[in-house]
Amino acid sequence: MQGLRLGTRGSPLALAQSRKVAAAIETAQRWPEGYVELVPVTTTGDVIQDRPLADVGGKALWTKELDKGLLDGSLDFCVHSMKDVESVRPAGIHIAAIRPRGDVRDRIIGAESIAALKQGAVVGTSSPRRAAQLLRLRPDLQIVPIRGNVETRLAKVERGEVDATLLASAGLKRLGLDAGAAIPTEIILPAPAQAAIGMECRANDTHTQSVLTTVNNDITYACVMAERAFTRALGASCASPVAAFAVLEDGDLRMRAQIFSSDGKDMVEDRAAFDCGDDATPEALARQMLDAAPPSIRRLFSAS
Repeated sequence: MQGLRLGTRGSPLALAQSRKVAAAIETAQRWPEGYVELVPVTTTGDVIQDRPLADVGGKALWTKELDKGLLDGSLDFCVHSMKDVESVRPAGIHIAAIRPRGDVRDRIIGAESIAALKQGAVVGTSSPRRAAQLLRLRPDLQIVPIRGNVETRLAKVERGEVDATLLASAGLKRLGLDAGAAIPTEIILPAPAQAAIGMECRANDTHTQSVLTTVNNDITYACVMAERAFTRALGASCASPVAAFAVLEDGDLRMRAQIFSSDGKDMVEDRAAFDCGDDATPEALARQMLDAAPPSIRRLFSAS
């Protein structure tokens, strides 16, 4: 019997995450080690490293080659960092499962805190969200684009090419790296679906779906789907500065969300509480926030 073919990007972080997923599935199914075969796929996002994603096609650059493998049958399922997956997916592809969420916080590399950065410090990030959040807190900072995998960005700080950068805590931990200082979510709210690893398969592949659901975390799945519904209703792209984080409290999902102007001067923040599986409320929250937003924010979201 042929094992399952797991499509993954070939970066060290993507491979580390995919190995963890493969091991979890093999354990749940009592399959031998290696029954889930990792198939590394080079994506356009991995090849183009000198420009922000928004300039060359957006988040689809991380997924389109993997999507093609799913749809042509050469892959059975794919593993993604869910924050890198566009909120509108191709017909025929289904988000089947999401693993328990990691640490959602960002970490600052190169300083003990954002407040500790020197006046006019150069901070490298290609994330519009992080850039806007940093500039809102510290308008004196110089934000420069920085791309590459985790190790590349750490090396740029080490070499002094930039004074600091922000990286996701969960990604650093999955690589076994203890770097930087965690920033509380009260200061820097994470990206929608940050720290969540998801699995996609063909919508008509009921066998693979049934396998993947055995390693699904229902709470994380509900939170991430709510955050994605919010992002989708905004018409957000990888050029849109948006933060959202949902948690389960007292039986309800509670979401805090922020949308920004590019320079961080303008921000709209709001909250909502709703039932698991209720996409209508986060969608309504998105529309409510856009209605309250100034033109400097609304022009960054296609739903406006």
